[in-house]
Amino acid sequence: MFVTDSPSPSSLLGRPCRRQALLTLPAQEAHVATARHFTADLLESWSVPASERDSAVLIVDELAANAARYGRERMTLLLALDHGTLHIVVTDSGTTVERRRPDIAPDEHGRGTGIVQCLAQSTEVHQTRSGREVRACLRCSS
Repeated sequence: MFVTDSPSPSSLLGRPCRRQALLTLPAQEAHVATARHFTADLLESWSVPASERDSAVLIVDELAANAARYGRERMTLLLALDHGTLHIVVTDSGTTVERRRPDIAPDEHGRGTGIVQCLAQSTEVHQTRSGREVRACLRCSS
């Protein structure tokens, strides 16, 4: 596990950012709880209000679960708080972006991205050279 938490003028988002933290874990279901607890503790230390922190933790939980399920080697969680917006970026080493098929009835699987889209102000999914990257932005009043 690799962790960094710093107020940084050079952000991993490509522009200056007030606060950011990075967590890298093996892409395994056993590590999803670590990502969730890391997020809750970090956002509390950043004074993010409880209701917004809860939404962020749920988003991280869903994205990390997907990364653990579809990634191969590792998953990385980036949290960046900048001007009232929390940027949540989860990357994994998976090779394809799963698309939900409309002809399959929803069950316990496949609802995670819907939850993320409902809670976040915006979401993006990108296939990168080394895997998949999912970004969600959440407004925060901290």
